[in-house]
Order: sequence, then C-alpha cells, then structure tokens
Amino acid sequence: MSTLAYNAETTPATSVERDRTAVRVWLYAVATVLFALVLVGGATRLTESGLSITQWKPIHGVIPPLSAAEWQEEFDLYKQIPQYEQMNRGMSLDGFKTIYWWEWSHRLLARGVGFVFALPLAFFWLSGRLEPFLKPRLLGLLCLGGLQGAIGWWMVASGLSERTEVSQYRLATHLTIACIIYASTLWVARGLVPRPQPSAVPAAARRLAIALVFLALLQIYLGGLVAGLRAGLIYNTWPLMDGALVPDGLMSMEPVWRNFFENVLTVQFVHRCGAYLLFTVSLVHLITLWRAAPGTRHAKGAAVLFVVVLAQAAIGITTLLWVVPLDLALMHQAGGLIVLATAVFHARGLLGSYPVRSVDARV
Repeated sequence: MSTLAYNAETTPATSVERDRTAVRVWLYAVATVLFALVLVGGATRLTESGLSITQWKPIHGVIPPLSAAEWQEEFDLYKQIPQYEQMNRGMSLDGFKTIYWWEWSHRLLARGVGFVFALPLAFFWLSGRLEPFLKPRLLGLLCLGGLQGAIGWWMVASGLSERTEVSQYRLATHLTIACIIYASTLWVARGLVPRPQPSAVPAAARRLAIALVFLALLQIYLGGLVAGLRAGLIYNTWPLMDGALVPDGLMSMEPVWRNFFENVLTVQFVHRCGAYLLFTVSLVHLITLWRAAPGTRHAKGAAVLFVVVLAQAAIGITTLLWVVPLDLALMHQAGGLIVLATAVFHARGLLGSYPVRSVDARV
C-alpha cells in the first residue's frame, strides 16, 4: 500500500498538473461520447425506433442478428407489441432493419460510454493519479451511469405492452439523467483547468450563473415531455399559440397537475415559457457581469452564453414552425446540449479551479 501526497510540499506542481491534464482530457472524451449518445437517442425517438429491440440483453445484446433466421426472430418479437399492430402493421423486414439499427446503435453507444469511463477510471485510480477529492465525484458518476442503463430499459418497457410509444414521464427522466451525467462530467473537467483564481464578481452573478445551469436542465426535461407527447407537431405558430399568447385549455385536465405532464397544449406552452425564462435570465446575467467586470473573461463568457441561448431559441422556433423535421429537431437537441455545456463552463469558471489539497491519496 503506497502513499502519494498531493500537496504543494511533497508533490511537484508539474506532476499534479500533468495528472489533472490527463484526467481532464479523458473526461472531455467521455462528454463527447455522451453528446453523441444523446443525439443518437434523439434520432431513435424521432424515427420511432426505440421499441424495435424488445429485450434487454446487456451482454449478448452487443451482437446484432447475423443470419436471416436471427433477423426474423427479432422481427417476430417486434410484431408482438402494440406499436407494430397499431402503427407499423405490414412493415417489411428491410423496414424493420432500419429502425433496429438505430436502437442497436443507441444501446451500443450506451455500453461504450460505460467502458470509456470505467476502464480509464480504474487506471487513474490504481496508478495513484487521482487526487482524493476526485474519487467520490467520479465514483458517483459511474454509479449514476449504471442507474441510467436501468432507467433506459424501464423507459423502453413502458411501450411494450399497452402503449405504442414509451411513457413521456420515463422518456423525460431518461433524457434528463443523461444530461445530468453530461453536465457533471464537464463540471469536474472544467474545475481541473489550471487558471488563476477568478477576479471579484458579484455574488448575484455567480448565483445567476449556477441558476442558468439548472434552468438549462429544466428546459431539457420539458423538451423531453414535449418529445414524449409529440407536442411539437401541433400549435405550429409563434409567438401566438392557438391564436393567443396565453391559449385556452391549459388546465382542462383533472387533477390539475396532470396538465403539466399529459396535456399537449400545456406541455408545449410551459416549454415555451421555459425558453423565455432562460433567455431573460441569461440577458440579466450578461448585463450584471458587464457592469461589474467589463471586458473580463467572465463577462465575455456571459456574452457567449447569451448568444448560444439566443441561437437555440431561433432553432427551436424554426423547428416548431416547420413541424419538427428530423434534421432541425436533432439540431435543436444538440443546441440544448451546447447551451448546457456553455452554462456549465461559464458557471464553473466563475468559481475557479479546484485547489490543490494537502491530503494524502492512499491507493
């Protein structure tokens, strides 16, 4: 059992910086795979491919059908669920292969990100390259990733017996957990960047920056509900919705809480309001920083974040007006991830880098 001291007296700063750089590059690679995973998941949802694989085989499922008989077996299993009976009855085997490959690719990426995270984590941990404070953070991310796999199957299972699609509740949960993992990975990586302590900025600006991270996550959750209900395929006008700024029928369901999750009018309206709130808070944050610290990298970061939010809003409006074409819908989903990443980078930058701790790392 060896002891590696990560402190200014016993470990050269260059050694700590070198290890931090390696860990940071690895985490950025993980985040890149997560970005691709979420986009492929979005394409799987938009092409109605998510229920094409009706069994959860974490190990054996890596291997796709390799013979005509295996393809027919998978197709026969798909024919037993309501989606085939009510939406795709008469689909050809070639048509089934198209949706199967989307879902298989999504699951393969999900398995792949597990290996991309777990194997380097084991290497960095066992070789003593992780500072003590990083270990619980990274172990928590690993556990959250394992939970996400179970949530993914829980989501798929909701569409295999009585529904023709997955539950919007479970879809939004699955998407949001993926984005929490993505944001947390970037947060930790950003904290390992060797930068001087941030210049003095108002506490209100820091709070707003952190609030913007949570607002971006909330907006992604609301977008998941919209996708799950296909709410973007109706009320395709802007700024009016159903002919009004505040349409009638927002609370037509009983009990009232159901409207926020099951009423397509309300869900789309709340998603629009979430976008307006995100836009407003990012603008207020920009003004606050430019007044308090004009010309600093923090103020410039706030400006970049505002521009990204503005661009995402424009993509969202265009996607709605064009009735959710696949390319624009995926661009909008990618934009949500970019907004989230920009908010995370900016907020974490306002807090400065992780300090070098004077604590022994025992391996």
